[in-house]
Amino acid sequence: MSNSPNWLQVDKGNLLHVEQFLTQNQADQLFQNLMKEITWKQESTSMFGRSVLQPRLQAWFGDRAYQYSGLRLEPNPMPPAIAQLKHQCEQICQQPFNTVLLNLYRDGQDYMGWHQDNEKELGLNPTIASVSLGAERKFSLKQKRGDEKIDFQLSHGSLLVMAGETQNHWRHALPKSRKVSQPRINLTFRNIL
Repeated sequence: MSNSPNWLQVDKGNLLHVEQFLTQNQADQLFQNLMKEITWKQESTSMFGRSVLQPRLQAWFGDRAYQYSGLRLEPNPMPPAIAQLKHQCEQICQQPFNTVLLNLYRDGQDYMGWHQDNEKELGLNPTIASVSLGAERKFSLKQKRGDEKIDFQLSHGSLLVMAGETQNHWRHALPKSRKVSQPRINLTFRNIL
């Protein structure tokens, strides 16, 4: 793990991509543990006035509830392995996190549409630290007003941090991929006020 992260300054935002945030062994072990030990749920959200199942599975840990798109996630105690990873993310981001959203993408047909993590309880300029495990997937960001788009290939054991004003001026997504047949887990650490 790098001791001096190289932040990428984008228009009205800051990004950090660390490809080998975890060693291969750490990433393998954590992925296997989470696949076996987490109670994954497919939640319903409100979209265009109707209830739809999300195209992925989720779990929520920390000491605060989280609400978005008509869905309320109740807090659950953070397992020790996730708490350790949270500590590593806090060190590199130089800020505390008190919750984590886990997403399980079963294959390339599971996805996350364009959105911003800009809910009121995240504060004005939230920092979101995302650790990827399992299948490599493309992660895209695009400006809300403007033409700039940035793509990252998020590999097993990598870290992507979105900070500064990123959530106010950029949207992000994990698009579908016909090439991906294996599962991916990502852990997104955040601080709920």
